[in-house]
Amino acid sequence: MASFQNLAVHAFYADHFVLPLPSGHRFPMAKYARLRERLAHELPMVQLHEALAATDGELALVHTPDYVAAIAQGTLTAAAQREIGFPWSPAMAERARRSVGATVQACRLALGGAGLAANLAGGTHHAYADKGSGFCVFNDAAVAARLMQAEHARRHRARGPLQVAIVDLDVHQGNGTARIFVRDPSVFTLSLHGAKNFPFRKEPGDLDVELPDGCDDDAYLEALQRALDELDQRFEPGLVIFLAGADPHEGDRLGRLKISFDGLEARDRRVMDWAWQRRVPLAFAMAGGYGTDMETTVQVQMNTYRVALDYHARWAALAPGKPRAAVTVA
Repeated sequence: MASFQNLAVHAFYADHFVLPLPSGHRFPMAKYARLRERLAHELPMVQLHEALAATDGELALVHTPDYVAAIAQGTLTAAAQREIGFPWSPAMAERARRSVGATVQACRLALGGAGLAANLAGGTHHAYADKGSGFCVFNDAAVAARLMQAEHARRHRARGPLQVAIVDLDVHQGNGTARIFVRDPSVFTLSLHGAKNFPFRKEPGDLDVELPDGCDDDAYLEALQRALDELDQRFEPGLVIFLAGADPHEGDRLGRLKISFDGLEARDRRVMDWAWQRRVPLAFAMAGGYGTDMETTVQVQMNTYRVALDYHARWAALAPGKPRAAVTVA
């Protein structure tokens, strides 16, 4: 464990576990290392840390023991691997655990006083309790939400459960997340997504906003504001997990929407401001992004980090003239 003064946005990565994908595979695995490289060179106030792997016990807060064992032991059926979209390998299993671990660590830091922290990957919202899907092995936001609730319960026995809002702004509906929390009133799932995009069979979440193909900045931001207003009326979170997908961008080959760089930056600012105004800690993950040009996806994500630095500075200024307490990176 290491301690850092709370002067920077802490972000966690696992891109050195590279999946051995077949030639021509459509998943842009290289985007994670490219994002980390650009953050290191252009935004030194983002402090980068290697993510720890989620344990079996942590994964079991959401996923079935048989599924966790199948990923660990490499006993997934061919059909299960096809649904995930990745062939099994030791690197695939390790990366999946560390992707969850990164969101767990980001949430822990955000709640521990940093106010805001990040996962350079994550957003694996198509994973169900008993299976993976759509390039998602384990559901990082779901595991992190349940683990933060468990840790909160241990610290605050006399208080009620930690309320967690998952604000999912990937272009695809978070079907796995919605199914996992369908009967859990302590977690609110909000999703803005393409109506005609994957998954073609949606799972009902707490608040689903379907967008037409070709949706532009103005319509998107108006829909987001209405959704945040409704969230405000229906739920009072103690933690926000934000899936800041790059795939609503107009240059995304899978997105089908027409959101500009400026529109997505305004989206990020609106979500982070919503949390900031209520002093609710926020952890964010990068979720999907499949730009025709990979650098387009990475630029969307870089813009998200620039907005995050602005809001982190507001958290750091909450106690002017007083040194911020050290935060611990586990």
